[in-house]
Amino acid sequence: METLSVALGSRTYPIHIGAGILAAAELYRPHLGGGAAAIVTNAVVAPLYLQRVKKALGGMRITEVVVADGEQAKSWQTLNQIFDALLNGRCGRDTLVIALGGGVVGDLAGFAAAVYQRGVPFIQVPTTLLSQVDSSVGGKTAINHPLGKNMIGAFHQPLAVISDVAALDTLPDRELRSGLAEVIKHGFALDASFVDWLESNVEKILRREHGALGYAIRRSCELKARIVAADERETGERALLNFGHTFGHAIEAGAGYGTWLHGEAVAAGMVMAAELSSLMGQL
Repeated sequence: METLSVALGSRTYPIHIGAGILAAAELYRPHLGGGAAAIVTNAVVAPLYLQRVKKALGGMRITEVVVADGEQAKSWQTLNQIFDALLNGRCGRDTLVIALGGGVVGDLAGFAAAVYQRGVPFIQVPTTLLSQVDSSVGGKTAINHPLGKNMIGAFHQPLAVISDVAALDTLPDRELRSGLAEVIKHGFALDASFVDWLESNVEKILRREHGALGYAIRRSCELKARIVAADERETGERALLNFGHTFGHAIEAGAGYGTWLHGEAVAAGMVMAAELSSLMGQL
């Protein structure tokens, strides 16, 4: 296991990256002061990993929240489903919310944690490549609106990120390729040498070799953590991380949320942004 840090002063938090760490009790233990936890996951991830995370939490009082899979779940209705479960479970302000799943679950659970009882702690346990390299790091949480993606949300940093490379073994190929788009984005936006490495190692990533995946995740997180530490609320440099997202978000909203996966839309968006820049004489 490797551990990086997102340096935000008193809110600095670790990113743990490794194979088989999803059920490592020692990674959760420092954050369980309240004696209660709520695990937010979805209908696809729950059968695979929910019991393993529950076991890692020991004898804590646990509230389970299983939401629908897919981008369509990033809605007011699903957010209210989470609030209903937290209230019915008598979850107090010291309850630890655990986001177990991909980017949709992380955004939903993070937003719920940001506003439930004016803010409760949460941990990201991302299970997709896209969430491990991008959405679980940086504290952006949101739901979608019919007029725009991620338009309603909050900045709410996690206490920790636990990225288990082995969880990607069960990821569908389409989801893996979608996540790879965000890895490539980090390279093009921030690190040309990383692009060179990706061109030499992309087949290893697609074969899900843990060594190559681990490096891709670690380098992406290093690059994003540096930007987030310098510009937490996206008033300047952090906008670089939105490369491909202006067109990509338009594609997602226009086609209907879930028709294109987020990474697919970002991949097309990067091509479109580069072509526009070229036409404007800037690239």
